[in-house]
Order: sequence, then C-alpha cells, then structure tokens
Amino acid sequence: MLKTMSFSSRMPLFARFMCRNIFEESIAPCRFRKYSTKTERVSRGMFSIGLTGITVGALVGTGYSIHYMNKPRGHIINEETTIPIFQDIPKIEPSKSVKILGDRSGLDLTLFQYQTCPFCCKVRAFLDYYGISYDIVEVDPVLRQSIKWSPYKKVPILVAKTDQGYQPMNDSTMIISALATYLTDTNKDIPDITKCFPSITFIDDDGVKRNEIMNRYFLMLSNQSSQLVDEKYSNEERKWRKWADNVLVHTLSPNVYRTTDEALQAFNWFSEIGEWERNFPTWERYLIIYVGAAAMWLIGKRLKKRHGLKDDVRQSLYDECNTWTRAITAKGTPYMGGDKPNLADLAVYGVLSSIEGCRTFKDILENTKIQRWYNSMQKAVTHHHGARFV
Repeated sequence: MLKTMSFSSRMPLFARFMCRNIFEESIAPCRFRKYSTKTERVSRGMFSIGLTGITVGALVGTGYSIHYMNKPRGHIINEETTIPIFQDIPKIEPSKSVKILGDRSGLDLTLFQYQTCPFCCKVRAFLDYYGISYDIVEVDPVLRQSIKWSPYKKVPILVAKTDQGYQPMNDSTMIISALATYLTDTNKDIPDITKCFPSITFIDDDGVKRNEIMNRYFLMLSNQSSQLVDEKYSNEERKWRKWADNVLVHTLSPNVYRTTDEALQAFNWFSEIGEWERNFPTWERYLIIYVGAAAMWLIGKRLKKRHGLKDDVRQSLYDECNTWTRAITAKGTPYMGGDKPNLADLAVYGVLSSIEGCRTFKDILENTKIQRWYNSMQKAVTHHHGARFV
C-alpha cells in the first residue's frame, strides 16, 4: 500500500486525475451489485487494460521527466568575453585629480565613481594606500551621462591609458585584483592582465541571464611570481574579501536608510562629500537627493528581508563588525594581513569608509570594538603606507 501511494504521488497530475475519474465512473454502477453480467465483466476487463496502459504511460512519462530534469544542461554557459581596449573615449573633465608625490606605479588612471559607493571606496582605498595617482569623474547616479560610452553600466569603472589605447576595468574586486597583479608581477601589463578576468554569461536555475567575472578574487601571477605567495595566506585573504562583498556590504543600506530622516541625512552628506553642488546643476542635485533618499529608503526595506537581517538592523551590522574584529584579535596582529594591511583589510576599510559621515557609522564606533582597527587603517591609507611596496 505504501509503495502504491509513493508511486501515485510521483505520477503526473493529469495521469492521477484520469485514473481516478475512470476508476470512479467504471465501478460506481456496480458498487451495490452482488453479481455481474457478462457485459459488465467485459467492461471491467477493458477498464483494466485501459488503467494498465495509463499506469505504464505515467511511469514512462515520470521516468523521462526525472531523466530530463537531471540531464546536464550544455547551454547554461553560452558566452565568454573580455573587456576590449577602446581606441578613444569621450573627453570628460575630471571632477578631481589625486596626485601623490613619489608615485612610481607608471599608471595613468581615471576612476568613474560615486563618491560614497562602497565598491568605489574600496578601489580608492587601494589606490591611496599604494600611493597611486588617479583622476576622478563623479558620475550622476540618476542620469549617468558620463558612462554612456561604456557597455558596463555600473561603477566603479577604472580606465588605464596604455600604449594600445584605453583599457577599462570593471567591478571593484576585479579592479583591485588586476592592480595587485600589476604591482606584484612586473612581467605583465594592464591589457594582458585584464584578459585574465573574462566575463562569463550564463543562464541560472531561474532562467535569468547573469554575468560573472572569472578569477576576480585571484592575483593572476606568472609562475615565477606565484612561487613567492603563501597559499594559506592567500586563501584567508580571499575568504575575507568575499565576506566583505557578500556579507558586510549588504548590512549597510538597510542601516543607512533605516528611516526617511536617516536616508535624507545620508544623501545630504553624499552631496557634500561628493561636491554635487559643484559637479551638477542645482535641479539635478536636488533630484538626486530627494528622489534618491526616497528610493533608497524603500529599497533598504527590501534588502533587509532579502539578506535576512534582524528586525533591529543595527544589531546585524554590529554582529558583522564584531565578527571581523574577533578574527583579527585571534590572529594577535594589528591587521588581518598581519603587521601590514592586506587586500581584505583594504576591502573592509573601503566598505565602511563609505558611510563615515552617516549616523550609522557613529553608532558602530560606539557599539563595537572596530574603532581601533579602523583608525589604524585610516592612517595607513591616507599616509600611503603601501607606497614603499610599489
């Protein structure tokens, strides 16, 4: 009986429906009869044959369905591309130029950014720490006119001027890995390194087309350079870089835009720190502030639910900050990288620096133990302590 029930529960719905109706319609007239006629016996025989046929068909159909669903889908990955070099890009006046005395990188860089985007802040933290000069183009977050030339419609975009043309690099993590590769391996130039981070287009389980940048947490070093890297150290560094991207950053928006008042306060600070009054027309600046604050307040509510944050979203942020500081304390060193910051330290610092002028930031300094590490990182970044390693 149990086996029969188990099988029927796996039968396609239309088969169960047909079997049930044929069975009920066939036996209902005979339910209270003691004897059956020859005609009725023939009818029952035909019914048995029909039921057997339906059952076999359902079994075959179910087996085929299971086989089809478990069959590897060869079309999941359908395209691999690399970022092309542009022979020319529109001449856009930089919003700001960061010129660092003693820059030995040999790089000519322009960063297209939002001043307070956590991913853009990650890139700036890397550039500042290693003492690399760069120009900044502040992108209007509503109209985004200054990146119309780019097929990639997000920020940050870092463009390196090279002998071959202009090489864009997309995605903060890929940008940092590419630049760290360049600083570590002197045998590779930026265009060659960029090719090591192809973008894969694929269809996910929900049928949605997605893009993934391959190798973005890895330094793509030559064999000679890779022998100098401690694999255990690299694995830990990648682990915390992923944590910064996939966990920590998702606690920010629901906190920064927790209430309409906090959202408006945050956008006014964004306007001040991003110099929107100088970079955008007045009408555009007010559009960004008021429309942006309202939109992000609503989005923050959705992100809270999507990422499973606590009802008191501040507590979720406190928990993640404490997770980070406990891990550093367990190492017994000033930074996750030991005696000097590594890429994980720079990523976490960059993410948190994006909310430095918000009420949320003041709260995490008062309610977690992260302030000592953060102040030390701030000093290392602003004073370009990594420049001596370039």
